[in-house]
Amino acid sequence: MGKLVEFAKMNGLGNKILVVDMRGQTKPVTPEAAIALAQDPATNFDQIMAIHDPKLDGTFAYIDIINCDGTRAQACGNGTRCVVQALSAETGLKAFIFQTLAGILNAVEHEDGSISVDMGTPVFEWAKIPLSEEFHDTSRIELQIGPIDAPILHSPSVMSMGNPHAIFWVDRDPMSYDLERFGPLLENHPLFPEKANITLAQVTSQSTMTTRTWERGAGLTLACGSAACSAGVSGARTGHTERKVVITVASSPNQQALTIEWRERDNHVIMTGAAEWEWSGQLDPETGAWQRNQDQASEATGS
Repeated sequence: MGKLVEFAKMNGLGNKILVVDMRGQTKPVTPEAAIALAQDPATNFDQIMAIHDPKLDGTFAYIDIINCDGTRAQACGNGTRCVVQALSAETGLKAFIFQTLAGILNAVEHEDGSISVDMGTPVFEWAKIPLSEEFHDTSRIELQIGPIDAPILHSPSVMSMGNPHAIFWVDRDPMSYDLERFGPLLENHPLFPEKANITLAQVTSQSTMTTRTWERGAGLTLACGSAACSAGVSGARTGHTERKVVITVASSPNQQALTIEWRERDNHVIMTGAAEWEWSGQLDPETGAWQRNQDQASEATGS
């Protein structure tokens, strides 16, 4: 192994996260290391949240977000909550300002342990999402899967929460759709030059919905925070729901929920939910070789 850094295996509503402490390091976690960690059942993840020294004054850290295929992601709400929980336990602080590829994120841990992340403002302009074709109204675009006269999925709402999202409205349980088959086709559709996160959303009331997501660069995921934000915003934007909605993530353990508020006064999207620590260890950010911390070393390592 090379020089090791500390990491924690965590999850946000089942969204599998590795929080990696890269503070003091000059090089990033390599794509090769990410792919190796993702292929190991013990460290398999949806996103790595690599905490780096701050690049901007007034921020606590720069967060490098890496998908399981080694590509970079602009945003990960569930992962950000995991970072907040880890740093709060380390520092005693409750409020943090992070820099990411998507911009500045503010986050706070509440007394009950829930964590709110200000995900910023949604983007609706077709060229900024981005789409490869011009659409004046991105609340409903022409895109479908299945027969022309009886499509299985159609007319999604599209937007960006720092990363591109397509929300398909469905009238039954999202788990009943073969998203594992449709997801790759839609993620890589020519309409999405930077690919897209694909979410199925079932509206159950003016203040509740159920979702399931195929995540860009990660595939089927138990949960995706930015997708929940996009579903909540799109629900309000299309008149399906109010601006504050509780979203049950159908694929998460015990169908856990996130509260999404598209705040009217400044159009910021606030996501509130839980994060969970599982175990911690050390890893080589160049190769992905890893070991559990000694007091947790009952499981074989990836070294």
